[in-house]
Amino acid sequence: MPFVARYRKERTGGLDEVQLRAIAEAAELARELDKRKRAVWQSLCEHGHATDRLRAQLLAAATRAEVEDLYLPLRPKRKTRASVARDRGLQALAERILSQSRQGNPTHEAAAFVGPEVSDAQAALAGACDIVAEQLSETPTIRRAVRALAQDHAAITSLAVPKHVDATGQFAGYADYREPMGRVVAHRYLAVCRGEAEGALRVRLDLDAAKASATMLAQAGLQPASPWAGHLRAAADDGFARLLWPSLQTELRADLKHWADRQAVEVFARNLTQLLMAPPFGGRPVIGIDPGFRSGCKCAVLDGTGALRAHATVFPHTGGAAAVRAAADLVALVRRHQPHALAVGNGTAGRETETFARAALSDAGLTEVQVVAVSEAGASVYSASEVARQEFPDLDLTVRGAVSIGRRLQDPLAELVQVEPKAIGVGQYQHDVEAKLLQAKLDEVVQSCVNQVGVELNTASLSLLTYVAGMGPALAKKVVAHRAQNGPFANRAALLRVSGLGPKAYEQAAGFLRVAASNQPLDRSAVHPERYALVAHMAAELGLTVAQLLTQPAALAKLAVHRYVNAEVGLPTLTDILAELARPGRDPRAQFEAVQFRDDIRSIGDVRPGMVLTGVVTNVAAFGAFVDLGVHQDGLVHVSQLADEFVRDPHAVVAVGQRITVRVLDVDVGRKRISLSARSA
Repeated sequence: MPFVARYRKERTGGLDEVQLRAIAEAAELARELDKRKRAVWQSLCEHGHATDRLRAQLLAAATRAEVEDLYLPLRPKRKTRASVARDRGLQALAERILSQSRQGNPTHEAAAFVGPEVSDAQAALAGACDIVAEQLSETPTIRRAVRALAQDHAAITSLAVPKHVDATGQFAGYADYREPMGRVVAHRYLAVCRGEAEGALRVRLDLDAAKASATMLAQAGLQPASPWAGHLRAAADDGFARLLWPSLQTELRADLKHWADRQAVEVFARNLTQLLMAPPFGGRPVIGIDPGFRSGCKCAVLDGTGALRAHATVFPHTGGAAAVRAAADLVALVRRHQPHALAVGNGTAGRETETFARAALSDAGLTEVQVVAVSEAGASVYSASEVARQEFPDLDLTVRGAVSIGRRLQDPLAELVQVEPKAIGVGQYQHDVEAKLLQAKLDEVVQSCVNQVGVELNTASLSLLTYVAGMGPALAKKVVAHRAQNGPFANRAALLRVSGLGPKAYEQAAGFLRVAASNQPLDRSAVHPERYALVAHMAAELGLTVAQLLTQPAALAKLAVHRYVNAEVGLPTLTDILAELARPGRDPRAQFEAVQFRDDIRSIGDVRPGMVLTGVVTNVAAFGAFVDLGVHQDGLVHVSQLADEFVRDPHAVVAVGQRITVRVLDVDVGRKRISLSARSA
C-alpha cells in the first residue's frame, strides 16, 4: 500500500493510503460474501432445495445477514419441536393457521389429526403452532422486519451478578445499566462485555415482545376476524420468545461487538500513529537511564546511531555517601562521553531521578545537557524479547531497558517498532477486541509510519526493515545478514545483490530506503530510482548536476513541469519529485521539544484541586484524554472538559504526545484518580 500510494498516483487517481486500504477492505468483504453465497448455493443443490428464484435472491443479497436469512429455513437441522410435529402429520393444520381463513372451526378440524402420536385436538393445535412458530421465525421478511425494529428500539441492559466481588469497582457503573442499542458508544459496550466475560455482569438485549409479535403478525398477514387468529398470535409470541429473539440477539450482539472492536481498533491506530510519529531527538549521543530506588539507576551510554558504548549503575536514592558518589559517577560519565541529553524513564523513581540528574548536572556546570522524561511503556517487554536477547545476550534486563529508553528519545519510531504495539499502552480495551483485527490494523499503522519517514539502510534494525514496503521478515533477515557479511551498502542498487531480493521487491522497497553515504545523491531522498533519469534530465536542462540541483532548490522554479508529463509520469508524481528535490530526505516529523514537569509535583499526593499544570497526552479514548503530569498516575480530561466548545471526537482537539495545560478538578488518592479540565477557568 505505501508503494502504490506514493509512487503510482497516476494509476490510483491520487488516492491516499487510507482510501486504498478502505477499497482493499471492501473488496475482501465482497469476496467473503461471495464465498458464503457459493457455499450456501452448493448446500441447497446437495439437499434438493435449489431453485431459480432462490439463486436470484442469493445473488441479490447485499449482506451476510440476508444470505443467512434465505438459508435458514432450508439448512439441515437437528430435531426440533416443529420437525416432530411435521413427522406427526400436522403440517396441513399449520397451513390452515397460516392461511388466516375466515372459515372453519379450529378445534373440530384439529380433531381429524388425532392419532397414535397426537392425543387430542388441543395437542394437534399445539403441534401445528410449533410448526407455525418456526416458520415465522425463519421467514426472511419477518426476520428483516424484527431486526430493523430491534436496531431502532432494542436496549442493552446489564445487571451485577450478586455473588461476584468487584474489588476494584470497575463495573459499578454497569451494575444496573440500560441504554438504547442505537445510542451506545463502543467503550461502554466493551466494558459490559468485559464484565460479562469476568462473571461480574449479566448482559442481554431487551426488546418489547408485544411490538415484536405485532411486527411478525403484520408480516404474516393476521386477520383479526379469522377463527385461526388466536392460534397465529400464540405462535408468533412463542416464535419470538423461543426462536427468533435468541437467534437475533446473538446476531445483533455479534455485530455490535464487531463494530465496537473496530471503533476501539481505530482509536488505538490513531494513538499509535501519533506515538510513532513523535518528534525524534535525532542522531545525537544520549544516556538512557532506567530509574530504581534500591536496585539503583541503570545508565546506558549510546552514540548517535544508538549503539551501546558503556553502561554503569548509580545509587542516588539510598542516601548518605552513596548519593554523593552517585552524583559524581553520573557527572564523570557525562564528561567522558559528552551526551546531548539524559533520557530518564518515567516509571518508579522517575521523577526523583530527574531531579537528581538536573541537580548533579547543574552543580557540575553541565547545564547544556538536557534531562528528558521518556515513557517506559513496553520497555520491559522489549528487554525480555528475543530481539533484545540477540543484541545484548550478556546484559541484565534493566540495562537493556535503559538502552531502549535512550533509543526512544533518539528515534521513537525506530525503537518502538521492536515492541509489541499492544504493550505500548495507547489503546482502548485493546485486550478485549478481536486479536486478528487488531493485529492487522496495527501492522498497517507501523508499516505506514515507517515508510512515511523512511529508513537508513545501513543502520536500520531487523524490526524496522521488516516494515519497509516489499520486505517482510524473511527478506529483512537476508538484508541484515548481507550487511553483516559484506559491510554497508554502497548505494540503493547494491540491494539487488541480496540473495532472494528480486526486481519486484527492489521496486517496492527502494524509494523508502536511504543510503546516506551513497555516491548517488538521490539515494538520500525519497525519489524512486526509476525516476533518477528524469531528475538527471531536469538538472541537465538547468545546466546543473544532480548534486548541485539538490543544493539549489530555487533553480526548480525555472522548470516547465508540464514538459515532463508523459504516459508514465503525470503531474502528481512530478509534484512529489519537485517537493522532494526542494527538501531531500526531509523528516515529516515535528521538531523535538522537551516537556518540563514541575519539580514540586512528584506524586499524586502533591496534586491539589485548582492547580494549573503542564502535561503530556499519553492516550486518547472516545471518552477523553489521559495526561501524564509526572506523578506516576495519568489524569483524565473527560471529553466534556477538553475544550470550551462541544467536542464530538477527542482526536479532533488532542493527540498523543501533545503538550497540554490543564486545571485539576478533583483528586482521589485512594482510587488513584485525577480529574482534569482543559477548558478556560
